[in-house]
Amino acid sequence: MKILVTGATGKVGSRFVPRLLAKGYEVNILVRDEAKAAALTALGATVIVGDLFDEATLAPAVAGVDAIVHLAALFRTFTDNDGIVKTNHTGTIALANAAIAAGIRKFIFVSTGNVYSSGYGHPAREDDVVNIHDARAYSASKIAAEQELLKMDLDVTVLRLGFVYGDKDPHIAEILPYLKMLTRHSGSRMHMVHHLDVAQALILLIQAKDLKGEIFNIADDAPISLYELVESVGKASAIFDANEGALSDPFEGIMDISKLRTQTGFRPLVPSYYVAKDLDLL
Repeated sequence: MKILVTGATGKVGSRFVPRLLAKGYEVNILVRDEAKAAALTALGATVIVGDLFDEATLAPAVAGVDAIVHLAALFRTFTDNDGIVKTNHTGTIALANAAIAAGIRKFIFVSTGNVYSSGYGHPAREDDVVNIHDARAYSASKIAAEQELLKMDLDVTVLRLGFVYGDKDPHIAEILPYLKMLTRHSGSRMHMVHHLDVAQALILLIQAKDLKGEIFNIADDAPISLYELVESVGKASAIFDANEGALSDPFEGIMDISKLRTQTGFRPLVPSYYVAKDLDLL
């Protein structure tokens, strides 16, 4: 089975592609800079140089593949909202149209738990209302892409990721200034997911049948408080206000992952941040 992976040189892709290759899949990767993909080509990935915004490069990228795993995204930036929308929505739909033209059915869109807001009164479920007019460009662009994809003539499955970490990913260190800027309560929890489990879930979705139009949350079994996470690197006093009030929404940042478990058999290989730390998987 041949899989096209976009975003292969990013944080998730660079860790997912080797695991996909190790499972015996043929893997094409769409990249703008071939040099950045050298480690993946050494493992056996086939590079297609191109861009989501260059229609002429998408046809050869999708040619002959059985499924697409679309990871490419523009993430946390505060100065380029147009670029976020262009990458996460416009580029996604361009790739989907190329897939339809090539007769490819299976399209796995990797989205984010950031599409959820607060106030649900329970861990966020896949059928909870999300706001396409969210003031956060990243969240709004992902919601827009999800909704348009699900209306297309494709076998689309959406995977909404928790906060991805592990495998020497600097994501945790990078998020600390962002948490300070957000001024979130130290008792708020973050639902995390290790790269091992992102790969596990994506491979399960590649193998699965009859999941057209389904949306799944993925996270571990033990959402961690922001205080615990930040204090694990000794930074809590620098990030949180010692005089903060009570936590207003105990469910904010937590996702219900029962659907993924029920429909695919997914079970986290790394059930918590503390397990990852104890096993030296950070």
